[in-house]
Amino acid sequence: MMVKFLVLSLAVFISARLLDGVEIRSYLTALGVALGLSLVNVLLKPILVVLSIPFIVLTLGLFVLVINAALIILIDKLVDGLRIRSFTWAVIFSLLISLINTGLNALL
Repeated sequence: MMVKFLVLSLAVFISARLLDGVEIRSYLTALGVALGLSLVNVLLKPILVVLSIPFIVLTLGLFVLVINAALIILIDKLVDGLRIRSFTWAVIFSLLISLINTGLNALL
């Protein structure tokens, strides 16, 4: 479980370094972002998904990207050292985190 958390923080760090619209201060900040993402994915995301089921069905699942981006922006407000320029960058950031995290976990 700790390895998956560290892989997530590495995915956050790499994603932030690859994107111009996302700034991250350090790897320690990436750990904070990963902790925040883990908490909101456990506590808030299931509630938001259940409340958004009609929108998710109507958009064939694409509304989940909006939920993920909103949660990323929430983390941006809570974690000092993370700056996301716009909602579009938050969507791209969440997609890139997911791709890198999946790829790194597949290697382990």
